[in-house]
Amino acid sequence: MGKLKTYQEQIQEIVEKGINTAEEKQKELSAKPFDYAEKLEAEVREYTIKSLRERYDGYSETLFEQLRSLNTRFGGFAAELVAKLEKEAADGADAVADAAEEVAEAAGEVKKTVSTKKPAARKTKASTAKKSTASA
Repeated sequence: MGKLKTYQEQIQEIVEKGINTAEEKQKELSAKPFDYAEKLEAEVREYTIKSLRERYDGYSETLFEQLRSLNTRFGGFAAELVAKLEKEAADGADAVADAAEEVAEAAGEVKKTVSTKKPAARKTKASTAKKSTASA
């Protein structure tokens, strides 16, 4: 079950890297029109483009933080699921061990019962006849 935990962590890392890459690419692409607009904008209107960019960057940052939070929550859910599976497997192994122990005890009792109930050696007519002819 440790492998499941490892897989879960690897998946989370992959998702995290994907989110980071998407964020970087999105920032690169979104920066181009703002850079161009800033170059064209006159000194008087500079604050408008900058404030627009700040808002846009703020919204983007919020979006990616929410994606990271979702990934963390998914990781927690997956960790709980792995823990439950590991517990069920351990409980199942304990139940099998208990059942095997009970079977072994029952087998031991049957073996004792069989060995104590062996019939005593019987005398046959032929052996008593030989004894009577030998004594005569």
